[in-house]
Amino acid sequence: MAYSSSSSLIISPRKLRYDLYSYSYQEDSNTPLVINVLASLIERSMARTQRIVKNYLSSCKLKNTNIFDCREIPDMTIQSYLERIFRYTRAGPSVYVVAYVYIDRFCQNNPGFRINARNVHRLLITTIMMASKYVEDMNYRNSYFARVGGLTTKELNKLELEFLFLMGFKLHVNVSVFESYCCHLEREVSIGGGYHIERTLRCAEQIKASQHTDDERGYTQIARVML
Repeated sequence: MAYSSSSSLIISPRKLRYDLYSYSYQEDSNTPLVINVLASLIERSMARTQRIVKNYLSSCKLKNTNIFDCREIPDMTIQSYLERIFRYTRAGPSVYVVAYVYIDRFCQNNPGFRINARNVHRLLITTIMMASKYVEDMNYRNSYFARVGGLTTKELNKLELEFLFLMGFKLHVNVSVFESYCCHLEREVSIGGGYHIERTLRCAEQIKASQHTDDERGYTQIARVML
């Protein structure tokens, strides 16, 4: 299958690294490239889950991780959900890297847990909120993150508390760990993620086009989403 050679569809590891460390917090800043890469990685993880869950793992899921399951599968792609979070919170690229660290640790600490379409949205808003608290000097309240993520404040508070206990309160990310995950994201771009990155970029461009009118109105009003 042929793809466009447009420069807008090209991501290099060098560009990703520059984006991580040189991001501007102005309202007109471009969406961080790490969002596209993160969406790709999670999509691949979910694809593996779909293959595995038909076997033995479906019977050994930990009960205390069920809190992240939605009653119904949300009608929103991972890419569009991450775009939404960025649009209303303006969290910097490093926040998404740390959130990825948390997701990876969470899966390692809870071997019976697998990311799927029913739990991925709640897991993302929880980890991004907690990563923002760890990385950023100033943050929105939990109630604001809840509105952005399509949850009630009570639900997000409960998810945050449960996540902390399931993680053993191990949220510290030192420089070497952060760098190693940045390198992993870069390898995903340069080696294994070409197709996925281009696909998510095209999706992001479509979302940006459809949201152009909303963006012109500013960020004072949050569109309603329920998970």
